[in-house]
Amino acid sequence: MNENDIRARLLGLVHAPLALDDYWPSAVLVPIEVGRGVWLTLRASHLSRHAGQVAFPGGRIETSDASPEAAALREASEEIGLRTEDATIIGRMDDVLTATGFHMIPVLALVRPGTQFVAAAEEVASVFCLPFADLLDPAGPQQRTGSFRGEDRQFWVWPKAEHLIWGATAAILVKLAQRLRGD
Repeated sequence: MNENDIRARLLGLVHAPLALDDYWPSAVLVPIEVGRGVWLTLRASHLSRHAGQVAFPGGRIETSDASPEAAALREASEEIGLRTEDATIIGRMDDVLTATGFHMIPVLALVRPGTQFVAAAEEVASVFCLPFADLLDPAGPQQRTGSFRGEDRQFWVWPKAEHLIWGATAAILVKLAQRLRGD
């Protein structure tokens, strides 16, 4: 997909905010590189939360952050070395609530082609790109059911040979793919 296709299909994306006090406010950056795909991280295996999982760069919104966009860019800078001048914010997707207590705001950004990422070893094991061919394949994601805290829950899974993408990250990718395909 080229930049005009991406912008046209994401233009007018309406953000449905949630106001929930029982969740930790967080923001994630959904970095899209024209001609390649969407950049993701594999979280470090020693972390206390979400260790070894595939995620977007992001984290809690701090009181010093001017906005969710600022928080997402700050976290992406800390986790993958993304320079703010290499990212152009293009909007937000719907808020996501996670079973682990996060109120997540996905922030969409176009990243400059060829941007080099450097994983912060204390948080990120690796940075990798999910190619558009995989993202836009409607047969790629699958819904599964699992038990969490005694409740059966349905969740999205994107089984890839190299990485298992699931949960909130997979759900965000499903919505992004649907929007980009025009579903």
